[in-house]
Amino acid sequence: MPAPYSDDLRQKAIAAVKRGERKTDVSGLLSISRNTLDLWLKREAEEGPCRAMKPPRQSGRQKIKERERFRAFIQQHGGKTQAQLATLWGDKVTQQNISDALQKLGVSRKKTYGYQERDEQKRQLFEQQLNPKSVEQLVYVDEAGIDNRDDYPDGYCEIGQRFYAQKLGKRPERVSWIAALQAGTVLAPMTFVGRCNRDLFETWLANCLLPRLHSGDVIVIDNASFHRSQYIEEAVVAAGCELWDLPPYSPDLNQIEHWWFVLKNWMRQRWEEFESFRDCVDAAFKLCPNVTA
Repeated sequence: MPAPYSDDLRQKAIAAVKRGERKTDVSGLLSISRNTLDLWLKREAEEGPCRAMKPPRQSGRQKIKERERFRAFIQQHGGKTQAQLATLWGDKVTQQNISDALQKLGVSRKKTYGYQERDEQKRQLFEQQLNPKSVEQLVYVDEAGIDNRDDYPDGYCEIGQRFYAQKLGKRPERVSWIAALQAGTVLAPMTFVGRCNRDLFETWLANCLLPRLHSGDVIVIDNASFHRSQYIEEAVVAAGCELWDLPPYSPDLNQIEHWWFVLKNWMRQRWEEFESFRDCVDAAFKLCPNVTA
């Protein structure tokens, strides 16, 4: 029997013919061909009343039902592929089972690296040291940079296609900067070409940052060698401030690191709007929100 027709339709057509209705009328009324109707009648005569064959019962797709156990499992093994996760989970689950369960949990595929060398005890002690301080007292300082080969990573195109673009292949031009973050505001930014050193840091600290701070403020900074000198320590103490080092291998505890992503994306999207690469970097600090010179 043709698959698209239902069992009810077949029974209705056969019953109409048995009541004496013309086959032509029945086929036209029910939108079936004469040949289909004849086949149904023939099979009715040979085998008795027609019934649709029920498809064999499909074994349901294996599901991961232990939601909280799976959540803890993902937290432990989140860096694995779905195929590896299926093998680790066991219970004959497939990669598709893992994909379905991840979707139900609302889990996204993002990865952030830490450092194996970092000391968790020192990190915890540092965070406890920060607790008594108010947000307004904490001043996070860092340097960063970008070169003109950097590009905005996304491009719109049809699904299944890729957006193709070009970037410079020659030696890049690099611009660096130093700034501080206090209570959600980036302050005292300074851009420069090249790498930061002690002379530059001391000049920026004394002339740009410390005049903006208040007694009792805490400057949080990483362990770069040029961040420490007798002059730096004396200048900070004279301003009534403190200088705290981040735990080793702990850039994630420096809150200003999150702002570099915002600023760099702003720059990547606007290279071509400026006459020079340096102008674009300078403009980012002037035009981006929550930045004060």
